[in-house]
Amino acid sequence: MHKSVIAEEGVSGVSLTKEELQRYSRHLIMPEVTAEGQKRLKAASVLCIGAGGLGSPAALYLAAAGVGRLGIVDFDKVDLTNLQRQILHGTKDVGRSKLESARDRLRDINPEIELKLHECRFSSDNAEQIVADYDVIVDGSDNFATRYLSNDVCVFARKPNVYGSVFRFEGQTTVFATHLGGPCYRCLFPEPPPPESVPNCAQAGVLGVLPGIIGMLQAIETIKLILGIGDPLIGRLLHFDALKVHFRELKLRHDSQCPVCGENPTIFAPIDYDQFCGAPEDGTVPAISVQELKRKMNASEAFELIDVREPFEFEIARIDGAKLIPLGEIAGRADELQREQLIVVHCHSGRRSAQAVRLLQQRGFTNVYNLEGGIDAWSDFIDPSVPKY
Repeated sequence: MHKSVIAEEGVSGVSLTKEELQRYSRHLIMPEVTAEGQKRLKAASVLCIGAGGLGSPAALYLAAAGVGRLGIVDFDKVDLTNLQRQILHGTKDVGRSKLESARDRLRDINPEIELKLHECRFSSDNAEQIVADYDVIVDGSDNFATRYLSNDVCVFARKPNVYGSVFRFEGQTTVFATHLGGPCYRCLFPEPPPPESVPNCAQAGVLGVLPGIIGMLQAIETIKLILGIGDPLIGRLLHFDALKVHFRELKLRHDSQCPVCGENPTIFAPIDYDQFCGAPEDGTVPAISVQELKRKMNASEAFELIDVREPFEFEIARIDGAKLIPLGEIAGRADELQREQLIVVHCHSGRRSAQAVRLLQQRGFTNVYNLEGGIDAWSDFIDPSVPKY
């Protein structure tokens, strides 16, 4: 057993209405919860970072459980490719703000709770101010910069950070809470991986139900922290392999040299996380827009269009005239390219092709450009008949 993250004074004065007594009756009859525990849930406030694959199930179940105030931060719009896993949203919501869609769904699930919508990018400029208003933070982000940011501000604010991540058929979750005796995200990952070494869901894919499993585990951990019951995943990382249906637990240790929570910390405020995670600066790779590429095509200008995606992606969607050379083969097949001719390289969204441009530059190519936004942008702005995935 552990102590609830909700202070006793925060629960005093909280009462349950007749409708709430009926709504949460299956909680109230559990000796681990009872009406007192339900009051704690009602008094609690939880922030979900992201309304996507992980944020969807987490928010749905936290709302259904009766968390009194639920905040969501997101700035994206619903895309058709989201619907395979982001169950907060439906087909009718495509093109809408994710927060608007989430608001409607969560109000339908539970009109008794308060919703606070933060339609913005979670950044170094606003993170501390946003986090300050919540008891527990649920990190459903999909990039390293946001994970380091959410970790750091939670350490500074002494708030538990319920972490989750998914990749293809595998997922993991834990609770980072240095003020409760556990390690932080930086203790586990002192340095981010090299840029573009870890593909995102758009590049590698993810089994649609996997975020549901991990997101629900995040909701469970959040509820346990609020109620003060069970053994939370503090100092323990739970890894799930969907192909084997196998759970594995790893012990996590506090790093005494951690720059945020160690014995002699050196970071006391949010930093530039994009720079820390090695996000390439604008202008480091020469690039052209899809509109400029289309203009060159219409003008019958001479250039070579190279697609560095994988063959299975090429089968899903392609730009007419593109030559497929997967990124892993580009260095070994560079001699197939004409050095004197303009070369335009594209992938799904522009990340892998930027890496390919750098590889070609290292081999002496000087007239090579990255297609901004990749085939995704081509579908959005030039040819909607090209399928998005």
